[in-house]
Amino acid sequence: MDGTELLSQAGAAGMTARCGVVDLGSNSVRLVVFEGRGRNPVAIFNEKAVLGLGRGLHDTGQLNADAVAQALTIMQRYHAVARAMGAAPIEVLATAAVRDASNGAGFVAALGERLPGVPIHILTGDEEARLSADGVLLGFPGADGILGDIGGGSLELVELHQGVQGKTGSLPIGTIRLSDRAKADIGKARAIVAQELAQLPWIGTSSGRDLYLVGGAWRAMARMHMAQTGYPLSIVHHYALSREEARDLSGVLMAATRRTLERMPGAPSKRIADLPFAALVLRRLLRATNARRVIFSANGLREGWYARLLDTAERKRDPLLSAAREMSLRFGRDHTMPPALFAWTAPLFEDETPLATALREAACWVSDIGSHDHPDYRAEHAFYRVLRQPGVGFDHHGRAFLALAAALRYEAEAEAPFLPSARLLLDVGALRRAEILGAAFRLAYTLSGGTPVLLAGTALERRGGRLVLRLLEGSGVFAGESVLRRLETLAAALGVESSVQLMKQP
Repeated sequence: MDGTELLSQAGAAGMTARCGVVDLGSNSVRLVVFEGRGRNPVAIFNEKAVLGLGRGLHDTGQLNADAVAQALTIMQRYHAVARAMGAAPIEVLATAAVRDASNGAGFVAALGERLPGVPIHILTGDEEARLSADGVLLGFPGADGILGDIGGGSLELVELHQGVQGKTGSLPIGTIRLSDRAKADIGKARAIVAQELAQLPWIGTSSGRDLYLVGGAWRAMARMHMAQTGYPLSIVHHYALSREEARDLSGVLMAATRRTLERMPGAPSKRIADLPFAALVLRRLLRATNARRVIFSANGLREGWYARLLDTAERKRDPLLSAAREMSLRFGRDHTMPPALFAWTAPLFEDETPLATALREAACWVSDIGSHDHPDYRAEHAFYRVLRQPGVGFDHHGRAFLALAAALRYEAEAEAPFLPSARLLLDVGALRRAEILGAAFRLAYTLSGGTPVLLAGTALERRGGRLVLRLLEGSGVFAGESVLRRLETLAAALGVESSVQLMKQP
């Protein structure tokens, strides 16, 4: 795909189109406004209010009266914000508390009077589960295992077979409802969860696969684990724990007193009461599914709603390459350069795995994203721009690899203080590939000025233990001091000698 096609695609996708969705949950209500219709959702507004609509529902059968009054006021604000931002469409998605409460329909009717023209959809358990799965599959297109989405009122479960949805289930064991049903007794809650999960025997067919976790309470658990272990990247999406790590974390949170929880690093003050019950559900899910690891997803219901606005071709795009291309469109100089660079660097890597090839292609797309920054800070800005990119297209390994390659392309010092956060996430082989790519990019941009026309007058070739740079006479490129120095740096990264060969015009 060349740069012209990419720009046309970006225009057709409506880079400034906006849409808004309100997730009206049992514990919180949240408005998210997305910008664009690209493969990776870009949230430009995200506001949450913790109301506890479902608090007491098990005993009274009704929504919490105080929370209802607050929700009406907050929803009016959300409506005003979404309209002012030009979001269209706007939709409200109501989940377990509203669908199960005897006064849920009356609440929706009152909302409708305050939000004229805004669809309010009371989701069934199956609809909620499948929307969550659509959201997860935006970030994990090949997800294989069981998806669990925990809210305040319910737990949704979805069977995933290499990116394809299977069976679904919805159980009344969200954190608020479980606490209410068990009278805040963790021992009673354990029996309730075991009984409820037994109704879905199919979740046991995913033994040895992954458990994908969605929901604020579980994301809070991930953040606490990251804080406690000094994890170098503060992004929950794609954070993974082994079965044993997840089991140990759950056990600690289940047994902790409220005072102990409040003192733990990363503990969220508004979710303290939910943590033991979220941990209990996770521990029971680990037992029921025999999952090998858990993977946390920031995507869920809201992103699933967004995904259904995309056309089929957009949804099928690779999230990694889509995210890298979008960055190039936004920050790069010449959008025809990355494909040329991808072909130019191919001789450097023999026997690449499909993942390594995809990462190299993505690295080519982000290789020029510091071009408009101050020269003294290009390496650092490019590094953090990639590492902390807000979309769902990069997993943690990918973020670290691409960020390191981009920084080294701008000749980041080996001891630069910002580089360790990426190096800690990569193994020795990945570090070496990132270093080779960074050196190759620096040589390529020095030769070509960032233009594929000049790059076409050059080529790299591996000849046994030698790296040969071939230059076409009369093409505007030559082996000056800076070129020779950068060629030697690249050859050293490969562990070979270097030489230059001049080629005659055909």
